[in-house]
Amino acid sequence: MSELAAHAVVGAPLSVLSGEETFFRETVAQFAAEKIASLVRSMDEEQHMDPAVIQQLFALGLMGIEIPEEYGGAGGRFFDAILAVEAISAVDPSVGVLVDVQNTLCINALLRWATEAQKRQYLPRMAVDTVGSYALSEAGSGSDAFALKTRAEKRGDVYVLNGRKLWITNAKESGLFIVFATVDPTAGYKGITAFLVEKGAPGFTLGKKEDKLGIRASSTCELVFDDCEVPAANVLGEPGKGYKIAIETLNEGRIGIGSQMLGLAHGAWGHAARYAKERTQFGKPIAEFQAVQFQLAEMATEIEAVRLMVYNAARLKDAKMSYVKEAAMCKYMASQVAERVASQAVEIFGGSGFVKDYPVEKLYRDAKIGKIYEGTSFMQLATIAKLVLGGK
Repeated sequence: MSELAAHAVVGAPLSVLSGEETFFRETVAQFAAEKIASLVRSMDEEQHMDPAVIQQLFALGLMGIEIPEEYGGAGGRFFDAILAVEAISAVDPSVGVLVDVQNTLCINALLRWATEAQKRQYLPRMAVDTVGSYALSEAGSGSDAFALKTRAEKRGDVYVLNGRKLWITNAKESGLFIVFATVDPTAGYKGITAFLVEKGAPGFTLGKKEDKLGIRASSTCELVFDDCEVPAANVLGEPGKGYKIAIETLNEGRIGIGSQMLGLAHGAWGHAARYAKERTQFGKPIAEFQAVQFQLAEMATEIEAVRLMVYNAARLKDAKMSYVKEAAMCKYMASQVAERVASQAVEIFGGSGFVKDYPVEKLYRDAKIGKIYEGTSFMQLATIAKLVLGGK
């Protein structure tokens, strides 16, 4: 992360972070403020991620945080990726989820499950210029993640994929896709297998690009597989082990979405607090009215509670300790708080908060997805309930 050292530290240190962690988080935050903030509205309106933003993210090492240095990455920790997602999402959650999916889903899956040959083929590319996507969801496979219809048939030294994937984040920008398909429908979830599919593979095309409520600069597309041939050497893990890859990777991904929602809430709060000090009514700034003070105080308290939950889950993951419950809890709570804080921020802005000239309107729209992807809030509660009540 040496390139980031050129950016000055801004803001007060967080008590739960070391000096080095604070420096990293705040330098990423300043990068986002200087290089991303001015593009947020245009990217949202055009539903397009500026290629220059992606190039800068790669140049700073933020798209390969956990990739070991021997493969050209930054050699950082999962916790570093969480800090980066948080800092960027405070400015634009659309860019935050781009960094999140790259690091917490795609790269983590490769680090854990790829062969050495696969790592040497793909990790150096993902460190410098290749965006990744994680293709699990289908029309009938959302919360019921393993009700997959996409099929993979073994023919000699290739697998032939047929089917469609929906709601795939980063799809338009991606050069590599982790695709889940069933090789043996009679085996149920034990027939699911993960494949590494490159952009441009014969029989693989991008379908409809979704027109979304929020995080509109982040591309979300359908993937179409029509007799798409994938080399058998591109199986990730082992045939029939795709369900295990999906479960373990999504547990990590929940912490990433928790971090995205944490950053969003922090960004919305910052806008509301500044506006409250500037907006004058009845002869004084509205920040001097106790009702507004109490709103901002409650928002700040909830944000800090979520921050501790997200950081705790990430540290448990890095320490190789059990973190499934904590990941579900932080994702659930962060999405609740993000939506509530963004809504209150709009109210503090009043009529100005309802128009696109101010940033809280967008953050309010962006917040909604936090309760839906990487497992809905109900799915998180189901996971939490089983773990705290001793169920399987």
